[in-house]
Amino acid sequence: MALLPAPASATTTVAEGGHTVRISRTEYGVPHILAQDFDGLGYGYGYAFAQDNVCELADQIVTLRGERSRFFGPDGDSGTGSDLASDTYYGGQLRAGTVHRLLGQKAPLGPTTELRRMVEGYAAGYNRYLRDTGVDRLPDARCKGKPWVRPITALDLWNVVYDLNRVTETVRLVPDIGDAQPPTASASSTATTTASRDGLAGLGFASADVGSNGWALGRDATRTGNAMVLANPHLPWAEGNFRFYQVQLTIPGTLDVSGAGLYGTPLVEIGHNRTLAWTHTASDAQHGSFYALKLAPGDPTSYLLDGKAVPMQRRTVPVTVRGVDGALSTVERTLYTSRFGPVLSSGWTTTTAYAIRDANADNLRSMNTWLAMGKARTLGQLRAAQDTFQGVPWTYTLAADTSGDTYFTDSSAVPHLTDGQLKRCTVAADQGPTALDGSTSACAWGSDPDALVPGVYGPSHQPKSVRSDYVANSNNGPQYVNPEAPITGLPGVYDIDPHLDGRAQLGLSMIAQRRDGTDGLGAPGFTEDTLGASMFGNRVLSAERGRDDIVAMCRAHPSLTATDGTQVDVTQACATLARWDTRADTTSRGIVLWSTFYNRLLDGGPPDTWRRVPYDPAQPLTTPRGFNGDDPRVQHALADAVQEFATRDLPVDVELGAVQKWDGIPLPGCDVGCFDVVEAGPDSGTGTPTAGAFGSSFLMTVELTPAGPRAHTLLTYGESANPTSPHFSDQTRLFSRKEWVTERFTQAEIAGAPGLEVTTLRR
Repeated sequence: MALLPAPASATTTVAEGGHTVRISRTEYGVPHILAQDFDGLGYGYGYAFAQDNVCELADQIVTLRGERSRFFGPDGDSGTGSDLASDTYYGGQLRAGTVHRLLGQKAPLGPTTELRRMVEGYAAGYNRYLRDTGVDRLPDARCKGKPWVRPITALDLWNVVYDLNRVTETVRLVPDIGDAQPPTASASSTATTTASRDGLAGLGFASADVGSNGWALGRDATRTGNAMVLANPHLPWAEGNFRFYQVQLTIPGTLDVSGAGLYGTPLVEIGHNRTLAWTHTASDAQHGSFYALKLAPGDPTSYLLDGKAVPMQRRTVPVTVRGVDGALSTVERTLYTSRFGPVLSSGWTTTTAYAIRDANADNLRSMNTWLAMGKARTLGQLRAAQDTFQGVPWTYTLAADTSGDTYFTDSSAVPHLTDGQLKRCTVAADQGPTALDGSTSACAWGSDPDALVPGVYGPSHQPKSVRSDYVANSNNGPQYVNPEAPITGLPGVYDIDPHLDGRAQLGLSMIAQRRDGTDGLGAPGFTEDTLGASMFGNRVLSAERGRDDIVAMCRAHPSLTATDGTQVDVTQACATLARWDTRADTTSRGIVLWSTFYNRLLDGGPPDTWRRVPYDPAQPLTTPRGFNGDDPRVQHALADAVQEFATRDLPVDVELGAVQKWDGIPLPGCDVGCFDVVEAGPDSGTGTPTAGAFGSSFLMTVELTPAGPRAHTLLTYGESANPTSPHFSDQTRLFSRKEWVTERFTQAEIAGAPGLEVTTLRR
C-alpha cells in the first residue's frame, strides 16, 4: 500500500482572538483538526470543509430553507417543476417547526451539550471562511459571487442532519409530497397511472440509491490475531448530500477519531479511534411504511379510520418564485398530512390516497450516537452508545476492537410491525405500492418498552452478533452476516429478502477463500496487504459462474437472432469473452461486453427461468449459477449487446477504462456481480453540473494493533467537489491504479507528513 507524495509545506495563521484551533493538512488535503474543546473542534471542521466544498453546503442549505425557486426559478435545472415541489415540502417543514421541537428535547432524545457546541462551532467556522474569503472571491466558479451563498446557522446544520436521517424514505418522495393535491370531482375513482405506480414502487433501499460492503475480521480470521475492518460504502459521487469528507477530529484526552462523514454533518460516521473501528452498510430492513388511506365518500381530503372520517391536516406554504424576467412573486401551496404521515400525489384518487410513515420522523439523535461511538473504546461501549441514543437511522453496524472480537447489529429505526400485522394488513398492490391498511388502527405500528420513541423496535429485539472470526455484509439481510451462525427468528421487517445477491455471495466467498488460503494471495489469514488486495481484486462473480456457458453457446451458434429479428455475427464477441480474465480492471477487455449482455438479460424477465441452476434456499451461497444457452432470451441478449456496440461504434473488446471514467481517469469496478461497485460513463466527473457516477466512495482498511491503529484509506473522488481544486480527483488516480493512502493518525505521524500545510485559527 504505497504512500504517495504531497504538495509543498506551508503554515498559515488566521487570527480572531479566543481559542486556538489547528488544521493540519496531510497528503491529498486530508484535514486533521486539533482543538481543546468541542466549540473549537466544530469551528475547525466547518472552516476546513468550507475551504474544500463551500458551494455544496451552500446549495444544500438553499434546498433545506425552501428557497430554490427564489434563486433558480420553479423548474431549476430540471425543467420539471421539481424545485417548486421541493420548496413546498421544505418550507412546510420549517413552518411546522419539527427540528426546533426536536432540538428542545434533552438528551438522549435531543442533542447533548457537547454536540450542540460542536454544531454551533461548525456553523461559525464555515461563516468565518466566507467572511475571510468573500463570496466574490471564492475559488469555485460554480458559486463565486452568487447571492445564494450566505452565512449559515446551527439550525441549518441540524436540518442537514434531519434530512440525512430520512433520506431512504421521506426524502426520496419529496417531489411527490410537495406536489400532492386532491383529485378533481371528475377524476376516476380507481385510475392509478403508470407514473403513480412507478413513483411508489417498493419500500426501502431499492429507490434510495445507497449500498455498501463491510467486513469486521476477528482474531481467528487474521494472520496476526489483530482485528481488522474494511469499509466500502457505495454512494453517488456527484450529489452533495451523499458525498463523504475525510477528516480526523482530536481533543486531547477526550476524542481522537479518524474517518469520514457525509457533507454538512459535523462528525465521523465511518472510521476508527485508537482501539475501535467500525463501518456501516445500508440495512435491508424497512424504515418506513406506505399506508393506503380509504377516503371518505365525497371528500378526497378526509380518510376513514376505524369507521370514522378524519380530515387531513393542511398546511399552507408560501413559496417565493423567480420568474423568467427575474421578478419575484409568491405562490400559495398546500401540504396534506394524515395520522400516518405526509400524503403523496401519486395514487391519490377520489377513493384512495397513500401516505408515508417514516421511522426516522423524530430522529435527531444520530449525531449523539456517532459522537458516543467515536469516544467508545470497546465493542461494549459502542453497543451502549447505540442502545442509549438509538439514533442510527438506516444502516447496519459492523465493528471490531483490540480484543479481537467483532460485532454486527441492525440498531437502525425499524417500524414495530409483527409478522401477523404484515400478513393481515398488507393491501394488494395491483395498482399501487405495497402498503398497509390505513383504515384501521390495528395496522398502526406498535412499540417496545426499551425504545426511546414510540413505533419502533427497541434494542432487545434488534439483531446482534459477536464473533471472534468475522461478520460481513453487502446489504443483504442479517441472516448470513456469518453463514456459520445464521441469525434467525427476526420479525419480517428486518429481513425483507433473505436471498443473497451476487455481491454478497462474492464477499463471503472472498473471506472463506482467504481464510483457507485458496485465493492465490498466499498463506491463510488476512493481513493488511491481503485485505487491500481482496478489495481491489475486481472479480466478477456473474462471469465466474457463467461466462463459460455463454462462450460454449456462442461457439455453437456463431450467428444469433437479436430481439428485432436481425441475424448478428457474434464470432468476435465470443472470442473476446473467451479471452477475458473475468475481472473488472481498467485494462480488462470483455467486462464492458459482459455488463451490456448481462444487464439486457436481467431486464428481460425473471432470472431463474434461464439459469442452469436456479436459486435453492438450501444452497444460499452458491445458487443461482450458470446460463442455459438454449434459452432464446440468453441468445437474444448477446445478439442485442453486439448490436448495441455496433450502434455506438465501439469494438466489442473495448477496455473498461475507455468507457468508464471520472474526470477523464479510467475507473475499475462494475455493477454485475462486482464487489467493487462502480457505475460511470465516459463523461462522468466533467461538465456543469458535474455528470454523475455511483459506487465505491470512502474506502478504509484498519488493523487494530496493540501499538495503535494501522489504517489505509481512499476517498475515490477526492476531498473537494470543486472541479478546479487539486483535490477534485487526485485520489481518483490512486483508485485507478489500486493504490492506497497510508493514514496519519498520531500527532507525530501528522507532523512528519511531506508538504504538511498547517492553518491555525484563533477565535
